[in-house]
Formats: sequence, structure tokens, C-alpha cells
Amino acid sequence: MSAPWRDDGALWDALPAPAFLVTLDGTIRHANPAAEAFLTLSARALAGTPLARLVGEGDVVAAIARASHGQAEVVLSEVSVSVPRRGPARCDVRVASLGAGALLLLTPRDASGHVPGQVGHGAGQEGAAKGAIGMAQMLAHEIKNPLAGISGAAQLLSMNLSGGDREMTDLIVAETRRVSTLLERVEAFGATPPPRPVAVNLHDLLDRARRSAALGHAAHMRFREDYDPSLPRTSADPDQMVQVLLNLMKNAAEAQPPAAARPQGTITLRTFYEGGLRRRGPDGVPRPVPLQIEVIDDGPGLPPHIAEHVFEPFVSGRENGTGLGLALAARIVGDHGGLVAARSGPGRTAFRLSLPIAEEE
Repeated sequence: MSAPWRDDGALWDALPAPAFLVTLDGTIRHANPAAEAFLTLSARALAGTPLARLVGEGDVVAAIARASHGQAEVVLSEVSVSVPRRGPARCDVRVASLGAGALLLLTPRDASGHVPGQVGHGAGQEGAAKGAIGMAQMLAHEIKNPLAGISGAAQLLSMNLSGGDREMTDLIVAETRRVSTLLERVEAFGATPPPRPVAVNLHDLLDRARRSAALGHAAHMRFREDYDPSLPRTSADPDQMVQVLLNLMKNAAEAQPPAAARPQGTITLRTFYEGGLRRRGPDGVPRPVPLQIEVIDDGPGLPPHIAEHVFEPFVSGRENGTGLGLALAARIVGDHGGLVAARSGPGRTAFRLSLPIAEEE
């Protein structure tokens, strides 16, 4: 076995969550102490065991194959893991490629299906989004009234001032308005209605979003299309899914350096089919999400310190960014029973949506 499996053993062993190093064919090579405690099996007993003995469904094995091809880190929700002498346990599973194989991190859920310390159901990004946004909504409600009072008082003061003093009150009014706008966005984020899905063509959604983006925030970008015309329709709320795609295109356009410092950037819209990828629904039944959309830009890439948290609310790599666009995208895609992921490096950042096929009537 190559060096990364052996040399980093101390690192995996120090992880507080159950962690496994597995080969590309799904064979366990190493389990950390947290995994031993969770499964009540020793690392020696687990070594060489096919992962399928612990995870009977194809979700995780398919995720390993996807991660190994360098597409993206994958998060699966509420996977059933067989625990000897205790029966099945529900876990969220994070899969990351290690070149020679993959790293699996388990987040066990309690009996109610919740991840300890988190609010809500679904993938980790969605739970974090719902918990953080719930607190933010409460704070927004409490802050808006005194903020309006501060703005009103500043406007009254400015009526009797001039010169530099008036500039200061104008600044107070401008900043309170900016904060108030942010609070309104936070409240709107939490008020997103449930989707009303219909059978829709992915490419119709992409074309609608592309036309809007090309006339607005992505007017300075080139668009390239790499579509698979044979894809079946998905089940989605058209307006909400266009909103997701516009957020991704806006993010791709804003990732480019200033116009004076670069040639025109390119946004590539790609669609393709990937069988075997599944996501567990609220009823516990895994369902396929084989329809893939990628929005790819050729910018400098995500800042390393936010790359793993880009779908969490209030995480932004831009000055004065709200960090709500990608969090909202993750929430909407999750409500549609899909997956969202990102992979970034210098010169290429890809956001991927994985969606179900529409049921034919």
C-alpha cells in the first residue's frame, strides 16, 4: 500500500468521528479508534472487510467511485450502517478522495434521526444551514426595529448639520440601510416555500438561467455548453431551480479577477448522466439522483479556508458578500431530493447538482 495510507495513520486516528480508509473497490484498509468504538470491532478485524458488509446499499460504494474520479467531495444523508450487536444505525457519510482510495467520515445520528449538535435533517450542509438561519432569523427580527430607530434619528440630526458632520450622519443612514437589506435577505432565506415540482427538461432550465445571467451579472463572461441531449426530464420547481442556477452563474462570474487584469472568463455549463448515485429521502428509502449539472468557471478557485464550508450560510470569499447564495442553493437542491457539491482549484471551480429523474405519469 502506498505511503499516504501508512504515514497519515496518526492523523486519521486523531479524528473524533468514526473514520475509514478504503480502497477504490470498497475494501476497508484502516479504521480509527472512534470507528472501533462505534462498531465495537477492532481495526484488525475490520481490515480487509468489504465495505458492503457494513453498508448494504450502493450509496457509499458509488460515492467512493465518484470521489476517486476527482469530481467532488460527496456527502450522503442518513445511510444505514450495520453495527454488530446493536443493529443498523443511521449516519451521514462524507467521502473524500485520497488518490489511492478514499476517506470516509461518519456522523452518527441519534434515535430521532438528528445529527447530535445540529438542527434539521438531510445532508450536513442543509442541517448547518437550517440551524444557523433559524438563529439568524430570530436576531434579524430583534435587530430591525432598533435599526430603524437609529436610521431615523440620524436623518433628523442631519437636518441641522452641514459639511463633515452631515457626512457622518449620511454614513450612518447608508450603513443602517445596508444592514437592513441584509436582514431582509436573511428573513427571505428562511421563508423559502416548499418546491412545487413538475417534470422539466434540464436544458430548458439552463438556457433560461443563462439568458438572464448573460444580460446581467455575467454579461462580461463567455458561455460554453457541453450538454447530453439524451437526458430524461427531472422533477423540479422551475423557478426555484433557475434561482439555484443563477446563483451558481453569478458566483462563477464574480470569481473572476477584475476585467483589467484578465482576458474574458468562461462559464461552462455541462450535463451528463451518472448512474449509481443515490440520496436517502425523508422516508429512509434511497433514491437515484443520476442527472448531473455542472457550472464550471476558469477563475482562480475558492479560497482554501472556505472551500469546505462554501455551502454554509454566511460563508463568503468576497468582501461584503452575504454568504447566502450558495447556502440557499444547497437548501433548494436538498428540498428537491438532490445533492450539491463543489470542487475547486486554480483555473477550475465546478459546482455540481445531482437530481432525480421525473416519474412518468
